[in-house]
Amino acid sequence: MPHIAVVSIPAHGHVNPSLEIVRTLVARGHRVTYANDASFAEVIESTGATLRPYRSTLPTTDDVWTDDPIEQLTLFLDDAISMLPQLREAYDDDRPDLFLYDIAGAPARLLGEQWGIPSIQLSSTFVAWDGYETEMAPMIEAMRADPRGADYYRRFTAWLTAEGSSVTDSTAFQGRPPRSLALIPRAIQPNADRVDPKVVDFVGPILGDRSHQGEWTRPASAENVLLVSLGSAFTDHADFYRNCLTAFGDLPGWHTVLQIGKHVDPASLGDIPDSVEVHPWVPQLAILDQADAFLTHAGMGGSSEGLWAGTPMIAAPQAADQFANAAQLAELGVATVIDSATVTAAELRKTLLDLLTGSAPAQSAKIKARVRAEGGADRAADLILAELDG
Repeated sequence: MPHIAVVSIPAHGHVNPSLEIVRTLVARGHRVTYANDASFAEVIESTGATLRPYRSTLPTTDDVWTDDPIEQLTLFLDDAISMLPQLREAYDDDRPDLFLYDIAGAPARLLGEQWGIPSIQLSSTFVAWDGYETEMAPMIEAMRADPRGADYYRRFTAWLTAEGSSVTDSTAFQGRPPRSLALIPRAIQPNADRVDPKVVDFVGPILGDRSHQGEWTRPASAENVLLVSLGSAFTDHADFYRNCLTAFGDLPGWHTVLQIGKHVDPASLGDIPDSVEVHPWVPQLAILDQADAFLTHAGMGGSSEGLWAGTPMIAAPQAADQFANAAQLAELGVATVIDSATVTAAELRKTLLDLLTGSAPAQSAKIKARVRAEGGADRAADLILAELDG
């Protein structure tokens, strides 16, 4: 059986989308190794894959990450440059038949080209479409005009050139892989009709069995359920949570589940109404399957799960791709976008009630059916193995 090597970075948003694919490949009898930082050993080895550890240079705590896109890109470039020789050493004596690499594990594409091994990108976010480079040009030129951005692009090109890459433009190297599986719903992809179907297949979200995360039972007295979660990273927003308690705590017939993350002390929120339960973490998908509305930061994971569950959403983006995700959810007619920094409790309440009396519930149900029909770990595995056979 072929040896398939998966390469990713130590971040749940990059690892989790691939886990069920790995589990499926292993269940079919294939040998799968997974290159990542040792901190992700347990979650990776639970799929049956064998960890090939490398030492990542990426920050390990949320407060070290920055909102500055140039600084973010530089962190990923530094990690990629550090990752490549470690991958070469890890696989030199046991070369795989195929590399599957996360969008942030692009050194695997470079190593695959050097060794004559095919590679498939696993994209946990948007993929490029026809005209993407032209539309992104103003933003890229603005970054190039910054000395730090100019240095980033210079270093990236110099690295690719020194390694003998056939593609030395950083944007093309990252955004134009020879083959890609998009682990997101096609519905959330901007300009999906302009994505090349010969290069990209949409197979997500691939959620798998989440029973190990725990269960949740909707209270018998709850006429409606609202889940509030700003994800796992940008959760230090006590004022916003207090606004939620004021907005939803005495809303007749509503039960609210409030996930506050690890940074906020529940005691700092004041009195918690009986209709609200507060947790640092919750089994999100289990709740969404029973919820009537979802207030989300619009991360790709949360957005995809909301579409999968068919739950109307209030999007409160915080950083990175969340703003684009929120805009796409609003365009689909399944969400209303708010600014969590300025929204008042009265506005939160009105937004929720307007959401559910509008067209969002019906539209969410339509898209739920589309999302569930287009993806799956079995289809992803079939496409991966077809590349090996082809």
